[in-house]
Amino acid sequence: MPDADVSDEVSPEELFHPESLRAVHVPPRPAAEPGLWSAERRGLTTGLVLTVTLVAAEALAVSTAAVIVARDLGGLDLYGLVFSAFLVGSLFGIVLVGGLIDRMGVVAPFVGGLALFALGLLLAGLAPSMPFLIAARLIQGIGGGAVPPVAYVAIGRSLPEALRPEMFALLSTAWVLPGVIGPAIAGAVAENLHWRLVFLGLLPLIAVSGTLAVRALMRLPPVRQAQASSLATRVAEALVVAVGVALITVGLNQAEPLGLVSLAVAGVALTLVAFRRLTPSGTLRLARGYPSAVLLRGVLTFAFFSVDAYVALLLVEVRGWSAAAAGIAVTGATLSWTAGSWVQARLSSRFRTESFVRVGFPVVALGLAGLAPALVMSVPAEIVIPAFAVAGFGMGLTYAQFALIVLRDVEAHAQGHVTAGLTLSDSVGTAVGTGVTAALIAAAVRSGAGPGPGLAVAIAIGVSLALLGFLLSPRLRPAG
Repeated sequence: MPDADVSDEVSPEELFHPESLRAVHVPPRPAAEPGLWSAERRGLTTGLVLTVTLVAAEALAVSTAAVIVARDLGGLDLYGLVFSAFLVGSLFGIVLVGGLIDRMGVVAPFVGGLALFALGLLLAGLAPSMPFLIAARLIQGIGGGAVPPVAYVAIGRSLPEALRPEMFALLSTAWVLPGVIGPAIAGAVAENLHWRLVFLGLLPLIAVSGTLAVRALMRLPPVRQAQASSLATRVAEALVVAVGVALITVGLNQAEPLGLVSLAVAGVALTLVAFRRLTPSGTLRLARGYPSAVLLRGVLTFAFFSVDAYVALLLVEVRGWSAAAAGIAVTGATLSWTAGSWVQARLSSRFRTESFVRVGFPVVALGLAGLAPALVMSVPAEIVIPAFAVAGFGMGLTYAQFALIVLRDVEAHAQGHVTAGLTLSDSVGTAVGTGVTAALIAAAVRSGAGPGPGLAVAIAIGVSLALLGFLLSPRLRPAG
């Protein structure tokens, strides 16, 4: 596809012109248009929502049960790799499935991804040691990485534009129940029954949700398949980006400056080379339209998740709250994210898709900035709960818009590659953001100052990136 025009600059008039916020982009759904729960769409809706719910439940459950697992199997020093292995595997799966979708459609990649995810669950549930569990989590990650690109392409190929915001709101809602009750249930199961059931107990549910989704995917209209890169090329590219992100993560957490710089620089170089090849032409140059959507998705996740992963640390280690009380702030942000998703779905017929991004980025920045006063002991720590909820609401307004732009502007036969690039940007932003904050906190702790100064710098970085996203958001409008 030709590059979008990148020669024009973003003017203040374009950034703040109120007319751009009032312009109607998506027409209201005609009364005769079948909804998401109509007979012809109910199977796809149910299958995708259940699958996302189960993947979310597994991710949140492992975060609760991992301590008990490490205590049982030994190898507490390998604790962090249980999570890193899943992340690296998901990056690999995202890249691989993006090319497969454009070559063979959505059914085979989805079935393959779900089969790998189920295999990873089975192996994790039977793991005799921590290294074996880490390998199982890597397999889980590869399978789990296949789900978002398939879901995006299925939405783009099966739903009219007016229904897509509502579908993304439903997928966001799929995280609510696991987020509210999943960790508690997983903890109870692991402590009172056995941690292996946290993995094995999901297998029957995966079979049910996968069957519903596959039946619906098989009914999607055929699409002319694109000429995609070979499977060997995709595997190589996936390995490069996974190794690059891993080097960044490891390098940032090195105490010795030479090791930090050398590993981090090598990781950034590898990641940029692979990222450029795996995303649409013009992404790193912020070409107008969907290439900018791909890059700004990563900016958004970097800004939010560089702080999100450490809100509990702020409340527990800096302000002395219990872990259960700190969980209220995380749950509040999950609920407000879902609320923001439904607001954008309800207003999508009245406002441009790009308008939600222009509003959402500053809301995220405001919410993250509201966390900073909690680092001052004289300020009530309760401020974290409403502040983080504001940030979550901004994420709900913004997060789905980048996928909506891609599905709106990219031809159906190329959506696999582009949505995989979007998901890759999402994952890289999350991984690097959390890694940067981990390094800042580690440096602060080593200096004897505790985690507070590192958290302060991380919040400042998150706010700055959210504001940068707002300034760059006019690039989302296609050239011309």
